[in-house]
Amino acid sequence: MKLADTGLTAQDIKDKVSKYMIETYERFDFLAETAREQYIYDEKGEKYLDFYAGIAVNAAGNCNQKVVEAVVEQARTLMHTFNYPYTIPQALLAEKVCTTIGMDKIFFQNSGTEANEAMIKMARKYGIEKYGPNRYHIVTAKMGFHGRTFGAMSATGQPGNGCQIGFGPMTYGFSYAPYNDLQAFEDACTENTIAIMVEPVQGEGGVHPATQEFMKGLREFCDQKGMLLLLDEVQTGWCRTGKVMSYMNYGIKPDIVSMAKALGGGMPIGAICATEEVAKAFSPGSHGTTFGGHPVSCAAALAEIEELLGRNLAEHAAETGTYLMEKLKSLPHVKEVRGQGLLVGVEFDAGISSTEVKHECLHRHLLLTAIGDHIIRMVPPLIIDRRDCDQACEIIKASVEALS
Repeated sequence: MKLADTGLTAQDIKDKVSKYMIETYERFDFLAETAREQYIYDEKGEKYLDFYAGIAVNAAGNCNQKVVEAVVEQARTLMHTFNYPYTIPQALLAEKVCTTIGMDKIFFQNSGTEANEAMIKMARKYGIEKYGPNRYHIVTAKMGFHGRTFGAMSATGQPGNGCQIGFGPMTYGFSYAPYNDLQAFEDACTENTIAIMVEPVQGEGGVHPATQEFMKGLREFCDQKGMLLLLDEVQTGWCRTGKVMSYMNYGIKPDIVSMAKALGGGMPIGAICATEEVAKAFSPGSHGTTFGGHPVSCAAALAEIEELLGRNLAEHAAETGTYLMEKLKSLPHVKEVRGQGLLVGVEFDAGISSTEVKHECLHRHLLLTAIGDHIIRMVPPLIIDRRDCDQACEIIKASVEALS
């Protein structure tokens, strides 16, 4: 829908949002009307270089043509049904995901937080059924982020901060340990611990990749103790980090992995994949969803995966991410650049506010996000090239210089 077709002005739209919507977002002061590839356009046709990608969603580009065609065709054929009949897009996507990432079984959800909820439920049910009623404890990482529903929010290792504030007691059964500290994770586990759950790269926690020693050590420790390794790849999955899944960078394999964001290419979808043994914890009636495995979302996801794999966008993300991170290191007031593939964070020194950098960049038509007081995060479409990286770095440089 375009603004010209409504008879309204951009301010009319903003006023309607202010009047009718429950606002929990800090709005960017522009109207996103159309998008294509690595750009978003406002109602005046002015373009913004998109290093946000719908928060790591539009991996094969905004409004990827093949994804759009798949959505339109499937919506014409079968837009929605319940999960008792078989549907073609769901079956084809299940096969494609499992065979591509080397997992046995998949369960479809609607979002990342729901995928993490399902992962937590599966792990706890597996532990209780196999070992007894007390084997449900899960250790997660401090400063991790797993979502905003109660289970996922409780797994988020930010007690008293961020998304947990004001909601009362969290769900019982979680403990937290410092990220990349293998000994601390081992010490946090008890005889009742069934799983360790981490992100391969902490995104909301400041873009901190896991070390090889940490990830390999967690896998070995879980194997020794009869515990499960749960990986939250909602943001890192599907080519963002230089491999199809981030765990492939470490040469390990999880017992359950969650995914969302880039999987759908712009349509809402989430999923968990599990080993054959662990997946048996979910039996008829133990878990369900109305919209999970939605035919249109599955059709979009299938097209998105074909684009990501067919265009070698994982390898491209690795190469372009390396180039971008090297360029960012030379910018003024940069304390550290961290990342994996095209999940990139820049930490500035104490004199530079990340929120102010974000808004200065918006003024110069670059879209990115701020984390905490001094970190910006970039998760652009994986189709960007070195010219886009150069342009983004020039805008960030100009923004920082304007602030300092």
